[in-house]
Amino acid sequence: MIDARTELYGIIGNPVRHSLSPLFHNRAFRRMGLNALYLAFEVRDLQEALTGIRALGIRGVSVTIPFKTQAVQFLDEVEEVAAKIRAVNTILNRGGMMIGYNTDWHGAIEALEERVDLRGKRVLLLGAGGAGRAIGFGLREKGAQVIIANRSAEKADELAEELGFVSQPWSSISKLEPDVIINATSIGMYPYDTESPLPKEILREGMTVMDIVYRPLRTRLLRDAEERGCLTIDGLEMLARQGAGQLEIWTGKRPDLGKIKEDLYQGLVGKTVNKE
Repeated sequence: MIDARTELYGIIGNPVRHSLSPLFHNRAFRRMGLNALYLAFEVRDLQEALTGIRALGIRGVSVTIPFKTQAVQFLDEVEEVAAKIRAVNTILNRGGMMIGYNTDWHGAIEALEERVDLRGKRVLLLGAGGAGRAIGFGLREKGAQVIIANRSAEKADELAEELGFVSQPWSSISKLEPDVIINATSIGMYPYDTESPLPKEILREGMTVMDIVYRPLRTRLLRDAEERGCLTIDGLEMLARQGAGQLEIWTGKRPDLGKIKEDLYQGLVGKTVNKE
């Protein structure tokens, strides 16, 4: 029941109306027996939004496109790993002190490592925004050999230099032969779900292909990859894990990952299926 003691959480970004975060966070709060509510806030001015979060005593927020890197400058403290990544997807309001964290990198790497040993693998990482930065950091920690491509070549060059990787012009990625491909861009996200960031010809049997886009769950990239005999990892896998990490930061309790995945799958396809 919502009352005067209900603790408020939410997601800030633009757009956020498509987000499944309210669905799975609110269900997780109920399972954990917490008097808490999670809402979506579509934000135009990030600094004003963060000022409001502090003033209203909102206990924590998820941060999504386009604010993951911008938010860092407005926080009182940034956890060590998030500071290295220079992007946050999670903010904890601890008595008026705004602290930033990043659970994206752990969520993505954990999902990948369930399927493939990353050490020494040639990885093509598409995207150099907040999610790309986080995943790139995780790949470096696991000893992968990473090539970064981004529609803005300058951003790809900057991130590659920072992480000790190499960058490749977007126009020439079809010539590469990676072991793993990760789409950390919004290409293929609804309503542009007929698009893919890659030509189908680059995909080959035995390759691992991960797409962080989760709406639709089976993106054009993943459908093409399946047809070519690739191992695929959908965006739900990363979303569930990064969300579980956020809940643990906010509440000090580890939620049931399997249940979160069930909630997400039901929200996406309208069926109750255990994704474990």
